[in-house]
Amino acid sequence: MTTTLIQRTIGPRVPATEIERHGLRYGLPNLMLGVARVLLLVSLFLPYWRMTLEAPQYPDGLHVTAYVNHLEGDVAEIDGLNHYIGMRPLGEAAQFERAASVWIIIAMVLLVEGAAFVHNRWAAVLALPAILFVPFFLLDLAYWLRTFGQNLDPAAPLSSAVKPFTPPVLGVGTVGQFRTIASAGEGLYVAGAAAAVVVLALYFHRRAYKPLVERMGAAAS
Repeated sequence: MTTTLIQRTIGPRVPATEIERHGLRYGLPNLMLGVARVLLLVSLFLPYWRMTLEAPQYPDGLHVTAYVNHLEGDVAEIDGLNHYIGMRPLGEAAQFERAASVWIIIAMVLLVEGAAFVHNRWAAVLALPAILFVPFFLLDLAYWLRTFGQNLDPAAPLSSAVKPFTPPVLGVGTVGQFRTIASAGEGLYVAGAAAAVVVLALYFHRRAYKPLVERMGAAAS
């Protein structure tokens, strides 16, 4: 009874003879999920987002590069300009997200690894965070950009010169005499590739294990 309960939770185990006959069918989903795990880990070390601020006094522009857990580039200079229009320092945005991001990605890697071990529909549930991570990142970034742009300090020196605004997450925006250019970083593309690989792996996972699940259900009834 315990074995039956475990199999209902994690799905049927594949007999050794079945693996010998159809090794590629059962091995391909695991291989693809392994590739997705590697891609997620690699994304930790790559920038997820870039923004360039073009201003008259900075002919080469000011640049900020956002990794999942820290910011690099001309952050101090941009904070200085933002101070005059009443925008809070960039470092105050998404503090919880940056502090937890590495652990969140590691957790997603472990969940995807669990999806490779589970042979039923729960595999898709375990892999879902990895699939949704890139949209969540962009939505969270959009939230903070809007929050900072729409809540300017009215006591700032140039508060009357700039109306509340929402910088674009991706693309070109204009704030007074400034121009912002935002683009996705390599890390975001790699995480997106990981999500695509997971979706494809789940397709092959279902094709491989659904017959076994149905067979197990028929035997139980």
